[in-house]
Amino acid sequence: MTSVIRTAGLAYVRDRRMIQARSAGKSAFYMAGGKIDPGETPVDALHREIREELDTGVADVELLSVCRCQAWGHAPGTALELHCFRAELLSEPAPTSEIAEIRFFTRDEYAAMPDVAPGSLMVFDRMKELGLID
Repeated sequence: MTSVIRTAGLAYVRDRRMIQARSAGKSAFYMAGGKIDPGETPVDALHREIREELDTGVADVELLSVCRCQAWGHAPGTALELHCFRAELLSEPAPTSEIAEIRFFTRDEYAAMPDVAPGSLMVFDRMKELGLID
């Protein structure tokens, strides 16, 4: 039986680069966001997770896509269902205690990293296809 990790992620772009967050103790950068709690909508999860990770809020939230792929760093057969949203940040993002680093990437800069999360790469590809990032 395949398990599914349901998440909400933020596709926020500045200077044609998309933000990614690296959790403390992890090697890969991911979409800022996180798991959708039971009874929570993807939009509610996005609001909560962005406050928890980037110490800011979001506005003008718009669903970009729902991606499904193998969850990076999990056992084979563990699927990631990523509800990816475009939104504006209410203030300058700052990493919280659970986030070691935030960084903005072009698609190719992200793809060249030693560890790449498949879900993030799918969003990078979609954002590049839409002409929103380099």
